[in-house]
Amino acid sequence: MHLKGYFTDLCLHFTEDETLIESMWQEIETQYSGKGRYYHDLFHLENMFIELESVKKLIDDFSTVSFSVFYHDVIYDTSSKSNEEKSASYAAERLHKMGLPQTIILKTENQILATKSHQKSDDADTNYLLDADLSILGKNSAIYFDYTRKIRKEYALYPDLLYKPGRKKVLKHFLELESIFKTEHFRDKYEQQARENIAAEIQLL
Repeated sequence: MHLKGYFTDLCLHFTEDETLIESMWQEIETQYSGKGRYYHDLFHLENMFIELESVKKLIDDFSTVSFSVFYHDVIYDTSSKSNEEKSASYAAERLHKMGLPQTIILKTENQILATKSHQKSDDADTNYLLDADLSILGKNSAIYFDYTRKIRKEYALYPDLLYKPGRKKVLKHFLELESIFKTEHFRDKYEQQARENIAAEIQLL
């Protein structure tokens, strides 16, 4: 999937200013290719779009969900607790510059904020976004453990003494959820494997 082409087509529905679109794409590319991004990079966005493509017909407003994918991790600092809030306001500012309707901007902000706690939403589109974001958890164990190594590299700032208990807490939180995945599609596809992967990782921490 060609992310830049997709982003450009998406934006052309709302503005004809190709210079603006190009500069916004450059910002996204720069942010996601930043030093220290081992997992939360452009490849992560690509994977999310591949996952969402298979449920496209079930999503009411694919444009909004797409903007949410592009911007949900645009600000990513492992020492910060407010990445989602910063990413949401970053998105709002950029989409406003493009002249998007306030309703879409607000929905995008809310969807990005939902990726903070990953709680089930009343909005079905948001649940598909959240599930695509977590789909890595349900991949085969080789892919899953590659992901855990990349996350560890992103948190290289923290010694094991701090990292391991924090990671364990996050993983246990997932296992305590009635269901990690919010939608039937992703639950059927990934729930079982995700629980096995997480349990296996906890054993190693």
